[in-house]
Amino acid sequence: MSEESGSVAEARAVISTDAPAPAVVPTGRRALYLAVGVVLLALNLRPALVAVSPLADTIRDDSGMSAAATSLLTALPLLCFGLLAPVAPRLGRRIGMEPALLGTMALICAGTALRMLDSVVALFAGTVVIGAGIAVANVLLPGLIKRDFPAKAGLMTGLYSMSLFGGAALAAGVTLPVQQASGMNWRTTLACWGALAVIALFVWLPQTRSRTRVSEAAARQAAHPVRGLWRSPLAWQVTGYMGLQSLNYYAAAAWLPTVFQDAGMSAGDAGWMLSFSSLLGIAGSFLAPVVVGGRLRSGPLAAIGAVLCALGFTGLLVAPVGGAYVWMILLGLGQGAAISLALLFIVQRAPDARHAAQLSSMAQCFGYILAATGPTLLGAVHDASHSWTVPLVLLLVLLVPQVVVGLGAARDRHVAGIG
Repeated sequence: MSEESGSVAEARAVISTDAPAPAVVPTGRRALYLAVGVVLLALNLRPALVAVSPLADTIRDDSGMSAAATSLLTALPLLCFGLLAPVAPRLGRRIGMEPALLGTMALICAGTALRMLDSVVALFAGTVVIGAGIAVANVLLPGLIKRDFPAKAGLMTGLYSMSLFGGAALAAGVTLPVQQASGMNWRTTLACWGALAVIALFVWLPQTRSRTRVSEAAARQAAHPVRGLWRSPLAWQVTGYMGLQSLNYYAAAAWLPTVFQDAGMSAGDAGWMLSFSSLLGIAGSFLAPVVVGGRLRSGPLAAIGAVLCALGFTGLLVAPVGGAYVWMILLGLGQGAAISLALLFIVQRAPDARHAAQLSSMAQCFGYILAATGPTLLGAVHDASHSWTVPLVLLLVLLVPQVVVGLGAARDRHVAGIG
């Protein structure tokens, strides 16, 4: 056993199967401080992107961009999540999880600053930089939870996913009111969300100086990625669940305000309905992994989450305005539970942190690329059918394979990789 250096430093991020648990699991104040850091990191993984939606009309009018070009500001980050996910485990192995996660906050800060420049090119470039930072953090955080909170994985996954929904709800709900109350332009308003990343960066900084002693076996295996997951049916079930629940969430988030407005609701009330759903998602995302830690298994809970979403979509078909609050409660709870389960499956189905990082990379690579097609697909179906009936029915139909792969991913087994 020696102080980390060279390949040993890399092993901090990738505990091998020969070392079933890290040599030092954080406890006491250190564990609490680490948990706070994880929550702050997670809070930053949605606001800088979600804040664009309430300001979309203002951005389009001021910049002269078309509606299609403006929609890319939402689609580009999702593509970054998918395309850059495979880079994250390599980065974690090379420099360690803690420094890599610190770098993700630095990227979010840099991208936010870049978007303040009076240039459409800078706006898109900053969005891509932010998306890159979030993509790496998306992949590495489940591995860190697997490594440092092995006995509290359900609770920490709940806090992590709750923070994701909380950040999104906060950005969706307060961005426009803050801009209107302060009189700031849209560039400055977007930049305000960078302050949250600055706070997370400084809180996380001490984690990069922590020392962890690891086994020689872990050090030897640190330089080698896990291979063979693409041949694992269980890994593909985890990936399928991540992709389908993400498609469900992002497609609904993109078009729900329009669905309500087309049904006769005012623009302000329609926007509030999306924020209200996100607030309920906070509860669903926290409760799901905690409940799984009790008597209810994750398989039935995946089915319950899909049923809640199905009832919500059915209500939107029958009486979108009359029962709007009920439908948003159902969707928020169902979608919140689904994202938590998707993250929990990554942690539970991996035998160690090294497999967790690689499984997270696979699931989010294919999952977010699939999710990026959702808003465009629903918009195209709406344009072709001239109503929201067929798009909502399509979302209902997609819940069936979501349940199927969710039941498969819930099996109490571990993915098997080579290396």
